[in-house]
Amino acid sequence: MWQLTVIADVPHPATQFTQADMPPILPLIMAIIGGLFVILPILFWIWMLIHCIQTEPDRNFWIWMFFIAGPIGPAAYFLMRYLPSKEFPAPSFFRRWKRSRELVRLEIAAQQIGNPHQFILWGNALREVGEVDRADAAFQSALQKEPQNIQGLWGAAQIADTKNHYTELEKRTRQILAQDPEYKFGDVSLLLGKALKELGQSAAALSHLQQHVKRWRHPEALFLLAELYLQQNQKAAAAESLQTLIQDINGSPASIARKYGRCKSRAKRLLRKCC
Repeated sequence: MWQLTVIADVPHPATQFTQADMPPILPLIMAIIGGLFVILPILFWIWMLIHCIQTEPDRNFWIWMFFIAGPIGPAAYFLMRYLPSKEFPAPSFFRRWKRSRELVRLEIAAQQIGNPHQFILWGNALREVGEVDRADAAFQSALQKEPQNIQGLWGAAQIADTKNHYTELEKRTRQILAQDPEYKFGDVSLLLGKALKELGQSAAALSHLQQHVKRWRHPEALFLLAELYLQQNQKAAAAESLQTLIQDINGSPASIARKYGRCKSRAKRLLRKCC
């Protein structure tokens, strides 16, 4: 009986567990997870601060919030300024799934009715969900039936821009502008200037954009114009174009200023090359 009692008092080896018995990788994983909980908030704080400095018109107030309010500052900026200034389209597969019935209906209508309008409606829907090749085919079908259909030409131009097919983009935008020089309030004219620049037709692009900005002061057009001026070493003209761009954005409503915040930052960086 005494021997049984002694044996019962001895701890069973299976119940003894020390740090040496831990798998070698476990402490490393725990250290990494702990480090992430420390590093990620700091990186988020820095990311929001940089975005604020570069794009936010009311940066002085928000920078003060960053340092006074602690983690609440960058979180509030993210929700109230960063997200509203961005357009986050849903993933293409989700957009296709969400509009699948509409796409089928538009395809059937295009095949059965067969007029250009139906193909254009189908092409626009396909382009919006990221089905670029099928959208291109739909617009081409519309243009085969009516080669000068301005909506079909505009759809084909947008597809050419998406695919970086600048020769096709120049062709389509010229066809549109021949019918209506002010179509889409200068968006077509802007794409023509972009196509000419990308095709290496610098003189033609410069002339076109100079006339364009007299009618429509798109920030993108002013930036392209400044790049063309710099290519010709016309630094004063480039600086004037960039300063006009920055002034226009500064004078616009806050929502518009945030939308073009990245364009403004690019303009400031390019402006340094004009000095």
